[in-house]
Amino acid sequence: MDTLWTDFINSDWHDFRESGKHEDRLVLTSWQQRFVEDWKLTASVPASTSELQSLHSLRKLLHDYAIALANGSSADQINWDQLNKIMAQVPVIRQWNNSDGSRQLAYVPLTGDWNSVMADIVSDFVHTVLDQDIHRIRICDNPDCRWVFYDDTRSRTKRYCEDKTCGNLMKVRRFRAKKGSQKSK
Repeated sequence: MDTLWTDFINSDWHDFRESGKHEDRLVLTSWQQRFVEDWKLTASVPASTSELQSLHSLRKLLHDYAIALANGSSADQINWDQLNKIMAQVPVIRQWNNSDGSRQLAYVPLTGDWNSVMADIVSDFVHTVLDQDIHRIRICDNPDCRWVFYDDTRSRTKRYCEDKTCGNLMKVRRFRAKKGSQKSK
């Protein structure tokens, strides 16, 4: 299950193939444009220097909360006042929405800027914590990846952000390690 907040956190990209490469995609205009378009958000791209500082602070905060929750902490460890302050920066209009056939109450921000984007990201995180099973928040088991994801599998046993990338890579690593230890005997 892709979520707005996990997509945002994962803008801090680490190469999953042990190369050690790291890229802060949050500063890339192309990433910002894709992010606002994919999630149907409104903000001017590129973000200003002060907006980027706020976005970096928010990403670190949410990443720290995600790690804590993935490691078994309870939602009581979250500083709700801090999250409320971020969401309170942007007034919204509550609006009935039935445009795509799914009935829902929409919160339409009165501004279209990065503060509004941050409020939406925090709101999505809060909905996950309050409405979903927080024990399904995970950090990819590939130590080179570090991506945050929500395990929406029925068995609740998903260990990797993507089975086709990190899952296959770790499977190959385990196989090679096993073969190597068998040769040395």
